[in-house]
Amino acid sequence: MSELKSYLTRQAKRVDQALRGALPRSNVRPATLHKAMRYSIFAGGKRLRPILTLAACEACGGDPEEALPLACAVECLHTYSLIHDDLPSMDDDDLRRGNPTLHKVYGEAVAVLAGDALQALSFELIGRAKPTPRYSTAALLGELAVTAGSQALIAGQVMDMEGEGKKLTKGQIVSIHERKTAALLTTSLRFGAMSANASESKLAAITRFGFALGLAFQVIDDILDVTQSSEKLGKSAGKDEAVDKSTFPALIGLERSRKEAAKLTRQAQLALHEMRLGRSRLAEIADYMLKRDY
Repeated sequence: MSELKSYLTRQAKRVDQALRGALPRSNVRPATLHKAMRYSIFAGGKRLRPILTLAACEACGGDPEEALPLACAVECLHTYSLIHDDLPSMDDDDLRRGNPTLHKVYGEAVAVLAGDALQALSFELIGRAKPTPRYSTAALLGELAVTAGSQALIAGQVMDMEGEGKKLTKGQIVSIHERKTAALLTTSLRFGAMSANASESKLAAITRFGFALGLAFQVIDDILDVTQSSEKLGKSAGKDEAVDKSTFPALIGLERSRKEAAKLTRQAQLALHEMRLGRSRLAEIADYMLKRDY
């Protein structure tokens, strides 16, 4: 596990370095906007999604350097979604990654615009990525557009808000998780495979892996919201219960939720083994994510 943690640390630093070069400097006009963008991007995230991009590229025999623009793109899109999720009109959170949320520091208007700018930057970064024989720039842009749009990431947020105060079924909760969490995590992995010019069969296996892993990730997130402190999580703990949100722990309890996360992780691992990717970093990361405590 220590070797994996070392790998995660190295890759996070690699992504951070690339992001520093990708974002406008804080003294570039309008400085307030660019300071706000950098505040959220460099607030201490784990860089899980971009690391998965790089690891998927490696697993499919590619050069992770070629995947870096795509890795940065998914982190920019992810951070934009967090900024908007935290707004008073949505989840109304005061804490993110152990720091005050962006709107608490720069105000709501700048937070909205900084999120918008990061979303736009994510598409700009896709345009800088090197296409491969199987996957054109247009294909990569289309992939991100669908993930960011009204059928995936944004749909998940709307469904999540509309579900507050209601007793949702397991199927309805899974539908939210598929869109709000699994969609972008899966795209992160697909980008890595696409940058390596992976075959259709390998891309399909990576997709199945990502989908199951994304659902497991969200179940664990729901468990941690109940069992950990705000200091440990770096965000407001107990928020799901406070707003009467339907989650796996609320629906089936903590123990059964842990079993559900373990089952989904096994499904993810099976997808890798089918394509002989079971000894890749991806398999190690899946186990690590299941056992995480923040």
